[in-house]
Amino acid sequence: MPVFLLSETHRFPHPRLASKEGLLAVGGDLSPERLLKAYRSGIFPWFSEDEPILWWSPDPRLVLFPKEFKIARSLKKVIKRSQFHITMDQDFRGVITECAQIRMEKEEGTWIVADMIEAYCRMHQAGYAHSVEAWEGDVLAGGLYGVSLGRCFFGESMFTRVSNASKVAFVRLVGFLKSHAFQMIDCQVTTKHLLSLGAREIPRDWFLKLLARALEEPSLQGPWKL
Repeated sequence: MPVFLLSETHRFPHPRLASKEGLLAVGGDLSPERLLKAYRSGIFPWFSEDEPILWWSPDPRLVLFPKEFKIARSLKKVIKRSQFHITMDQDFRGVITECAQIRMEKEEGTWIVADMIEAYCRMHQAGYAHSVEAWEGDVLAGGLYGVSLGRCFFGESMFTRVSNASKVAFVRLVGFLKSHAFQMIDCQVTTKHLLSLGAREIPRDWFLKLLARALEEPSLQGPWKL
């Protein structure tokens, strides 16, 4: 399948035209307008520092339906200890920066390059990108961030400085999404950890139908609070 070169307009080719690996298009920019169009179309950016902007729509797609979320017994014990204080949208820049930094420290490389950080901070300021922070005292111990449109949450990344911090943050996020009738969490790429939490792969066409349904509902724009 061809990889499409984006123009200055914010239009995207249909996700069904993506390559076998999920790569759909290259180029464009990271403006809020283009990012919102991408997410509404089931597309997300993912690229490294030395690459142009790459746009993806994998098939199958990993999603987590909030009602299918699984909490391990050991994690329930951690939550009961109240080791972490959980907040929302209190330090978005801190969370996304830590997500990038911890991957660099592990020499894993990261798609959360400087331009991505600034782009998602703009999305946060516009009320579409949100963070969940896990604090141990006054220290940011872990957290996660993503984008919210309609009643779908698009998870982007998470980090942990203290064991279980991001897991507790994720539990609180799922509880928040359940209470606001969110229909699904887009996990994008499959990992064993997400599968263990109840996420499952579904065909891209099914994902796009579910996304269209979720987008019929009004967006819960920020700031969010527990």
